[in-house]
Amino acid sequence: MSSEKDITVVHVMRHGEVANPEGVLYGRLPGYHLSDLGRRMAERVAEHLASRDVTRVVASPLERAQETATPIAKAHGLDLGTDARLIEAENVFQGKTFGVGDGALRRPENWKHLVNPFRPSWGEPYVDQVVRMTGALEAARDAARGHEAVLVSHQLPIWIVRSYVERRRLWHDPRKRQCTLASLTTFTYEGDRIVSVGYSEPARDLVPVHLLAGAKPVKGQPGQGKAFGA
Repeated sequence: MSSEKDITVVHVMRHGEVANPEGVLYGRLPGYHLSDLGRRMAERVAEHLASRDVTRVVASPLERAQETATPIAKAHGLDLGTDARLIEAENVFQGKTFGVGDGALRRPENWKHLVNPFRPSWGEPYVDQVVRMTGALEAARDAARGHEAVLVSHQLPIWIVRSYVERRRLWHDPRKRQCTLASLTTFTYEGDRIVSVGYSEPARDLVPVHLLAGAKPVKGQPGQGKAFGA
């Protein structure tokens, strides 16, 4: 039973760097694992959270999220849970190279998918992402009532649910998302109500400069400027 005085903290973490030499938008494709650097990021965040009162760790079913969450769960002696609602956003460009500044927007074959950036027309509607991510947050809050939980998800769903909670429009410039690799977007609940949202980057020194939140696209950098999440 909840109390208005219960303080519950839910950290939503973006996974670490992925081994992706081809620079494709991997989306929900299987077989994309953390790179060596990504594993270091995961360990860094596990160390950062080791002293916290974490009683629940849950990840998206995709390998990169599971691998990121594993050291966190291990540090707290917890079994790792899986919640399909934390999965990456569905995208028609999955498996293709499609990034900001790579000329993809000038290709006629892509235009039919770009007619409505407000929905968006190239993938899972923003509203659907809000619904599932909110459900995952509330489930974690209830399971960790009075303590802390860690959820590991993906850039776009994390940014969309944060935008919703902070009452910003859901459509946005992908280059301006504040959701760097291995970052923590932290929702603090009083009872069932979110009272604050925080953001931190415990592994910031490990993140390549061109992949930090707000970095300008650098032509030729693998994985830079992906427009639709990761």
